[in-house]
Amino acid sequence: MTCALSPGRRKRVWVRSPEERPGSHCRAPLKRNREPRYRQHSSSDSGVADLFDTPSPSSDEASPGAGASTRRAKEELQLELSIFRDYGQEWYCFQKERESRFLSPDSLAHQPQVKEESRCKLISWLIPVHRHFYLSFESLCLAVNILDRFLACTPVAADCFQLLGVTALLIACKQVEVHPPRVKQLLALCCHAFSREQLCNLECIILLKLHFSLGAPTLNFFLEHFTHLRVQQSQACDQDMTEAIDAKAMARGVAELSLADYAFNTYPPSLLGVCCLGLADRMLGHQKRLDLSISGYLDSVVKDCMEKLQLLVSLNGTSLPRLLPLELSKKHVKTES
Repeated sequence: MTCALSPGRRKRVWVRSPEERPGSHCRAPLKRNREPRYRQHSSSDSGVADLFDTPSPSSDEASPGAGASTRRAKEELQLELSIFRDYGQEWYCFQKERESRFLSPDSLAHQPQVKEESRCKLISWLIPVHRHFYLSFESLCLAVNILDRFLACTPVAADCFQLLGVTALLIACKQVEVHPPRVKQLLALCCHAFSREQLCNLECIILLKLHFSLGAPTLNFFLEHFTHLRVQQSQACDQDMTEAIDAKAMARGVAELSLADYAFNTYPPSLLGVCCLGLADRMLGHQKRLDLSISGYLDSVVKDCMEKLQLLVSLNGTSLPRLLPLELSKKHVKTES
């Protein structure tokens, strides 16, 4: 027999164990519901310099295997191409026209307490957080956009900056994800420094300040668009499709680094997207590379952006491989001068 404490009358109540109940041999054992538990990982698993110690899946756990991962990526790309052929160009023109309205190149200009280093540390922390919850790259890009647009119009105290980061991520996940993370999970990652009420109040303030305008064209959208356009022009050859998938994965790692660097806020997402893919082709040594002229930008503008991205990659040489899928990080990465 086991001893249980009745919550109503605060008395000890003796309850029979399943083995002592009559007819217990005919019943299935009861199962207890438990909260999901996340295993702690070292900060080196995150791939960037974290401001806080945050659990995140390592490359070995997140990648099921090179063959299965590539095969699944090809299947998803084929499915996306069937939709892209009908609506891709019209959707791109629509998003390209709107992207200038959602840019915040000087988001820290009127922030007395939040500086470039603080922003870099926060986004460097959000990157492993979004991987910890297995969120899409679209959610991360949208969260950074929400963060910058709010900073551009509202002064934020330094001790509330982390709360702003997780709140922006929550809003982005509600916009993008089918199953966004729960509020208590996000607060737990902040070591319960903030209350649920504080987060919900800040969420309302952000939505009011941004006038509920959350459909920003993101860096992830343009990475996807140029990848689809590349595969469509190559007539979906198997080798070309493999190179396009690898280039997109590499470009996504470079793009994550650029999100944390305030200097890249001046570049529109469409320019960053095509330059990340162009740099990825160069780093992987692809023979058939993306035609950068499809972006519509001048060659001098594209060259300037790619040079700065190249410098960013060289300064974060140890961090980039940890942002990549396992099968891609093991490949020989060749950087051309």
